[in-house]
Amino acid sequence: MTAETAAVPPELNAWFAGRGWRVRRHQWEMLAASDRGNHALLVADTGAGKTLAGFLPTLAAFCPSRLAEAPVPEGLHTLYVSPLKALAHDVQRNLLTPVEEIGLPIRIETRSGDTPSDRKARQRARPPHVLLTTPESLSLLLSYPEAPTLFAGLKRVVIDEIHAFATGKRGDLLALALSRLQALSPELQRAGLSATLADPDAFRGWLAPWGEIDSVDLVEGEAGAEPEVSILLPQEERVPWSGHAATWAIPQLIEQVKAHRTTLIFTNTRFLAEYIFQELWNANEDNLPIGIHHGSLSKEARRKVEGAMAEGRLRALVCTASLDLGVDWGDIDLVVQMGAPKGSSRLLQRIGRANHRLDQPSKALLVPGNRFEFLEAFAAQQAVHDGQRDGEPFRPGGLDVLAQHVMAVACAGPFREEALLSEVRSSLAYAWVDEGIFARVLDFVATGGYALRSYDRFRRIVREKDGTWRLTHPEHAARHRLNAGIIVDAEMLDVRFRNGRSLGKVEEGFGASLKPGDTFRFAGMDLEVEALRELELVVRAARRSATIPSYSGQRMPISTHLADRVRAMLFDRAGWARFPDDVREWLEVQDWRSHLPAPGRLLVESFPHQGRAYTTFYTFEGWPANQSLGMLVTRRMEDRGLGPLGFVATDYALVVWGLKPVEDPAALLSPDILTHEFVDWVQQSYLLRRAFREVAVISGLVERQQPGKRKSGRQVTFSTDLIYDVLRKYEPDHLLIEAAWADARARMTDVARVADVLDRAAKEVDHVRLDRISPLSVPAISMIGRESLPSGSADEDLLVEAESLASMAMRVDSVETEGD
Repeated sequence: MTAETAAVPPELNAWFAGRGWRVRRHQWEMLAASDRGNHALLVADTGAGKTLAGFLPTLAAFCPSRLAEAPVPEGLHTLYVSPLKALAHDVQRNLLTPVEEIGLPIRIETRSGDTPSDRKARQRARPPHVLLTTPESLSLLLSYPEAPTLFAGLKRVVIDEIHAFATGKRGDLLALALSRLQALSPELQRAGLSATLADPDAFRGWLAPWGEIDSVDLVEGEAGAEPEVSILLPQEERVPWSGHAATWAIPQLIEQVKAHRTTLIFTNTRFLAEYIFQELWNANEDNLPIGIHHGSLSKEARRKVEGAMAEGRLRALVCTASLDLGVDWGDIDLVVQMGAPKGSSRLLQRIGRANHRLDQPSKALLVPGNRFEFLEAFAAQQAVHDGQRDGEPFRPGGLDVLAQHVMAVACAGPFREEALLSEVRSSLAYAWVDEGIFARVLDFVATGGYALRSYDRFRRIVREKDGTWRLTHPEHAARHRLNAGIIVDAEMLDVRFRNGRSLGKVEEGFGASLKPGDTFRFAGMDLEVEALRELELVVRAARRSATIPSYSGQRMPISTHLADRVRAMLFDRAGWARFPDDVREWLEVQDWRSHLPAPGRLLVESFPHQGRAYTTFYTFEGWPANQSLGMLVTRRMEDRGLGPLGFVATDYALVVWGLKPVEDPAALLSPDILTHEFVDWVQQSYLLRRAFREVAVISGLVERQQPGKRKSGRQVTFSTDLIYDVLRKYEPDHLLIEAAWADARARMTDVARVADVLDRAAKEVDHVRLDRISPLSVPAISMIGRESLPSGSADEDLLVEAESLASMAMRVDSVETEGD
């Protein structure tokens, strides 16, 4: 026994030994950090026993050798917070094993929206020692008058999968809850757990009270077996030019499923999951049991599939991000990623679903749908090998979430403004909030704002003469608990003509980016937007070709880190020998006929095609940023008389075309595009209106639920649209308009990555003029007019179109390059 493991109670050491295990270094280091009174962040590979490490101090506290004749602690000792309810239930099962086998006197329970109300009431009166919950349920628990007593003796908070929500609004809510808990229990210790953090110090700052990073010990897990990541290629070694479905791989996938016990097949969209599932079934001559799992399925259907997986009754499961953080099934021995992985951390999270043992390598297969996706898969493979991670950046905490938290605190009892502001500012996410901003938040919760203060229903709190704030009426507490939460369901819009004929549905995020007069292609027709009313996108037949030539469903963007790797690979000619012959030839002809994107520079190509003037911007900033940039650039082209006709965006490039050629691309990308065209676009489209709906719901201004009745998405949208119109007219600087703008910039348009393109354009632009389409532009241009809903015939048409364009682009009979 080492000196370190000697600090582990003998009861726990004996339990580990009885299972043939040892206490790993990172596990006893988590215990040591707790014994020193420090907070801790554990970064360890999947299968390293992270959850047990996070709970080790709790288990140790209840061991007889540490209690030393003292009575068993009463009350709530440890909170476990996870992003998924299913994860909490899984952890409860796993945690009960050592508790029962050692005989520790610990009661463990879960609490979520599914917990019966009588159990919730009992938990407040007689809490368990360990409570497993979610950020939303914790926030609700803090809204009860019993909260100060309930949490007064709390010793630990364990936050699992911290990377999954710390950088978003659920992370804002949890950060505020942690600040409240720390005020109620000053000796509280915080612990964060993750397998995939690119910047651990940023998460230490988020986890630490007052952002004091040195108060959080960084514990790094023991290295595990390196994952075995390979790229599946067509058997004739031809990687497709375009498309995303990778249907060429279906016969090979069936063989892989046959060769493994259980295969998990990840896709990046629900549409693609359904399509791949159907294609696998069509090729499944042996009737292997294959299932599907994604967020649009009913809860019952998802639970049924999860049960079948847990019992080992499925040979393969097609899924989406709904299982990125899923319950761990030990029998999975192969993970397949269909299409581009989009980020190394996301890929690692998915790979970690296989084998789930630190000493055994996880096995993964990447299946690229096209040539750019091959490069992205290759970059992700190298990133995993190098141990590099990526992730979402932190941003300032949202004011809508802060308003919800203020209301929760008021529901628990009267509070003093200066004390609550101090609590709020102790969270790094809200350290930027000063007295003036906080006063605006309080005024909003108290009155709804200047334009709404004459309505009684918006008067939720009031300031007493002694300076304390309290609820105006007890019924506001019940209404808050019915409606509080962060997740606002994304709606689908009905695309229909004015006569009521429906053409289908598009995601609201796409419809919100349009303004009256914009044109797009959908259901095989060129359509012009007339209006967006509640959840209907009213259109008419367009008199001209659509500016946005295809409806694309929402998709996750390539990470900045992975995009940088792809750019570096393109520029590293010596490294092309590692690629298949057709990919290498593609890049060689591009290099011969034009340029290649260089790190730190922006490549722009201009060429004629089918009687139009085309320009391709190779940004590598992800689809959302390129889609936003397309909206802005075409507006600027219109103002400058270039006659824009349309654009198409991919993760890697933006292609615009018009009547006149672009002679000076840098002028189209000057920084003032974010103050002129961007503001006009957001205000004239429906983006700000839709962002307002979300912040209005989160802040509690508009309620989704009343006793015994839940509003439909249409009713909520109608309510928020009415209030939005009032505020835009009478109080344009309203707190929620400001919060909606922040969301429109950060989440709905990815303006930060648009700004990165503008920064590069201001420094170095390589503008190349060609006499015809370039090899590198073929994948993007072949997407023009192709809607993204996967269907076999559409995918086949796409490949035929791409081959036709490629034969033109790959011709090397002349060198026509003219560069700036």
